[in-house]
Amino acid sequence: MNIQHFEKGFEFSDRQLIQIAKKLGKLATYCKRIKDESSAIRVEANNRSTKKGQDQMKVTVTIKLPKKTLRAESRRPDPMIAIDRCLEKLRPQINEYKELNVERKRAVVS
Repeated sequence: MNIQHFEKGFEFSDRQLIQIAKKLGKLATYCKRIKDESSAIRVEANNRSTKKGQDQMKVTVTIKLPKKTLRAESRRPDPMIAIDRCLEKLRPQINEYKELNVERKRAVVS
């Protein structure tokens, strides 16, 4: 599993990066392909000046899997809360990806 992180306007602490890696690792329980070398996870965080304080931090999580790219975006005041929200959005996408791949494998084997 290859995790890349990009920050603009602030920096994640080492502790936050470890927490992010653990949270992203939990996604692998839904689909084993996330742990493959062919997959990549990209976390982008932008600190923006906006009128709404709750939209200040924009976090985007992109997962590149074989033949598919999954993406979620969240705007929250805290980057860790935004990452949690992105993971909530990604879980159904991962389950759908897994179901499609399992059905294809079963159809090919049968």
